[in-house]
This record gives sequence, C-alpha cells and structure tokens, in this order.
Amino acid sequence: MSIRTGRLTLLPLEVAHAEEMAAVLGDPELHGFIGGAPLTESELHARYERLVAGSPDPAVTWCNWVVRLDAEDCLTGTVQATVSGEAAEIAWVIGTPWQRRGIAVEAARAMVEWLGTQAGVRTVIAHVHPDHTASAAVATRVGLAATDRVEDGEIRWEGPA
Repeated sequence: MSIRTGRLTLLPLEVAHAEEMAAVLGDPELHGFIGGAPLTESELHARYERLVAGSPDPAVTWCNWVVRLDAEDCLTGTVQATVSGEAAEIAWVIGTPWQRRGIAVEAARAMVEWLGTQAGVRTVIAHVHPDHTASAAVATRVGLAATDRVEDGEIRWEGPA
C-alpha cells in the first residue's frame, strides 16, 4: 500500500526500483555509519527480490517502501520496518542529494503513523550510531527517545507508534 504525505509518496518496494535506487544509494558517504559499500544495480536487484519475497518467519512482516519526491518525480531513498507482534524496528536512508530537506522526517513519520493505524504496531524501535546526529534528529522528530541500551555499537531509540 502506498502512503502519501504533503510532498512524498512511499511506494511499496518492487524489484524494478533497483535501477533507479542504485544511483540514489550510490554515494559511499551514505555507508559511513552503517558500514559496507554501495550495492551495484544487480546486487540491489537480488536484495530487493529477497525483500519483496517477505520474511521467512511467519511471525515477522517486512514492510519496505521507496520514497518518491512527487514534485521532482524521482526516488530519494527508502524507509523500512520489521514488524513482530506489536513492535516494529524501523530504518530510513535518504540519498545524499536530497538530505537536509526534511524528507527523512516526513517519510519516517508517515511510516510510523501507518504502522500504528494499519499494522497494529504500538512500539517503534530504531538503532542509531552515536555519532550520527542527523539520524538522531530524525528519530527525535518522529517521537522516539534514546535509551541507555547499545546494540552492535548503536543506541536503541524507542517510542510509540
């Protein structure tokens, strides 16, 4: 299901998005906090095939969207949620050219609202690198608060859907 906001449309992830998303996510700087390197189009295609197929665990639902900036008719990033019961772990990535425009906040907020109203989620969790101030700001603006828990070097943030 697509989710609309004032400027964005969150489109359910499709394998066909790999071509455009390879360019959107191609800046090595995006991987400074999450590790790894940009995936090639074929690697992203294979990843999207796995994601679209869904979680192998029937108790877990994967929700993945690409973020389209409607005025420019282009994809700008992704938002995703792994839903288990009444909790969802969320993440967002916005391509470098579209950062600092409020897109991550708008997209993540829309996803969190959808999770609360459409997926029965009550608790939202995100993991943010302690030095990633931009992601911490996004987490704060979508209603999450940092906890004292650190998992794999990242701070666990929690809040209501």
